[in-house]
Amino acid sequence: MTVGATGSVRWLLRFEGLAMLVGAGVMYRALGGNGWIFALCFFLPDLAFLGYLGGARIGAGVYNLAHTYVGPMICLLLGWLLPEPTWTLAGLIWGAHIGFDRALGYGLKYPTGFGHTHLGAIGIAGAPGQKATERPPTG
Repeated sequence: MTVGATGSVRWLLRFEGLAMLVGAGVMYRALGGNGWIFALCFFLPDLAFLGYLGGARIGAGVYNLAHTYVGPMICLLLGWLLPEPTWTLAGLIWGAHIGFDRALGYGLKYPTGFGHTHLGAIGIAGAPGQKATERPPTG
């Protein structure tokens, strides 16, 4: 059974992620965001991997909460409503991170295994003929 997008749809979704990464990065720079802050915060959403310590179902849920565009959009909305540039810049960094992951093929996770994503199988276990059930590295 195939899990996730395949073929041209998968590549279109990955290109969409690349567009988000580039667009968010350009907007961050245009708004005068600090490059060091961007670099330091860029991988913060990956702390969601810690959710996998509680098993695949909890891990997938925590990972997906940190890797859906809803969070960055809330930050951008808060930055516009308040207006507080910190919220806007945080939303752009967060969105850029998600775009980066999607461009590399890391999609939202299914609870059946870390390698089962909406963009298709990932990782070594995502190779043809193998099951994608591995957990992320913990070391």
